[in-house]
Amino acid sequence: MTKYEKRIYNIVNNSTEHMTAEQIFDSLKKEYPTVSRATIYNNLNKLCDADMIRRISIEGLTDCYDRIIRHDHIVCKKCGKLMDKNFEDLTKTLKDQLGEDFLYYDLKVFCICEDCRNKK
Repeated sequence: MTKYEKRIYNIVNNSTEHMTAEQIFDSLKKEYPTVSRATIYNNLNKLCDADMIRRISIEGLTDCYDRIIRHDHIVCKKCGKLMDKNFEDLTKTLKDQLGEDFLYYDLKVFCICEDCRNKK
């Protein structure tokens, strides 16, 4: 791993948020002022391809990056807030229904978050 790749990996894995590439760029730029956005995107893609971090894509929102640790997400349809949630592991149920093994699943539950509900 290059120094940038290691640092990006650590930033994503130590974050309590779901950071965008731009947020990761801003964070890394403090330590490495000459780093380019292309370096960030290239390394994020490498880390995702190596299954070391995961990309979270939601239609209409900027992709963000997250730890590999198994967890699910709740997404607010109004404000786009992305929250971690640990639902019951569905692996066995999905395997039984599919009748075969699979690589992984990515569960996103869409709702209106409490903050948006309280604004009404």
